[in-house]
Amino acid sequence: MVSADGRASDDTVAALGEFGLIRRMVADRTQPATTLLGPGDDAALVAAPDGRVVATTDVLVSGVHFRLDWSSPEQIGRKAVAVNLADLAAMGAVPTSVLVGLACPGDTSVPLLTELAEGMWAEASRARAGLVGGDVVRAEQLVVSVTALGDLGGRPPVTRAGARPGDILAVCGRLGWAAAGLAVLGRGFRSPVGVVNAQRAPEPPYAAGPAAAVAGATAMIDISDGLLADLGHLAEASGVGLDVRTERLRVDRKLVDVGSALGADPLHWVLTGGEDHALAATFPSFADLPEGWEQIGTVLLPDTGVTVDGSPYERSGGWEHWR
Repeated sequence: MVSADGRASDDTVAALGEFGLIRRMVADRTQPATTLLGPGDDAALVAAPDGRVVATTDVLVSGVHFRLDWSSPEQIGRKAVAVNLADLAAMGAVPTSVLVGLACPGDTSVPLLTELAEGMWAEASRARAGLVGGDVVRAEQLVVSVTALGDLGGRPPVTRAGARPGDILAVCGRLGWAAAGLAVLGRGFRSPVGVVNAQRAPEPPYAAGPAAAVAGATAMIDISDGLLADLGHLAEASGVGLDVRTERLRVDRKLVDVGSALGADPLHWVLTGGEDHALAATFPSFADLPEGWEQIGTVLLPDTGVTVDGSPYERSGGWEHWR
């Protein structure tokens, strides 16, 4: 945004400057007890009670992972943090802190970035994590990179590699909602709001990951690219097969209604839709599933792949970049 005399408008990043923007984004914020030293120095200092740190990072690019004509900056900020914290939950970890890398053009409005930061702080707070630092740089388009850190509480991490034949397969969280929301937005609609907002800002079940670890989960994964696609990663890492039973999958009435309106199969959204960031895990057959977890299948012998009702799924199993 440029004024009549050719200078940057006062409400742009170029006018405010790098350090002014940072001050605006971190002013008057509170931190959890795990943040020993927050933003303002060369690096942050975060407590690691367990003695180990679980770390993950994701990059969200405008036009690829979000659109400003579909989502508010606040929703984009929430989503950027949520997709990372869900990865920590999938390891059985409790989130402790978040670091943010932000790249944007100089004419990006400060109110837009302030709202983006509001969403980040809000989602981090929902998981009781701190936003402890990061960096801002100039770029041709808006890019948000988030790194999240977590604590295992003395437990071993739950990886993708521990499933055993005979285990049960379970999920916690919504499936298919974000895919349905994407389909609605892609048709030019903005309702039903609940479905659309599932795409704009997912709500991962953060506490379900540590709860699954305590309950003895043998393997776990965040459903980011689609249930079948991500189960394929778990099956490959564990050297097992997995069978999903469709009669056990929850297909919400709202998805049925949207599917009917758009001429789409809601079960396909549940099986292959990404970005809900639900959790899938395997448990010993004798385990009591924690609250919110529901069995959807079983772990099979190796070399059987991921099947649906005992047969290969004939359609695409989920999202993959560059494909």
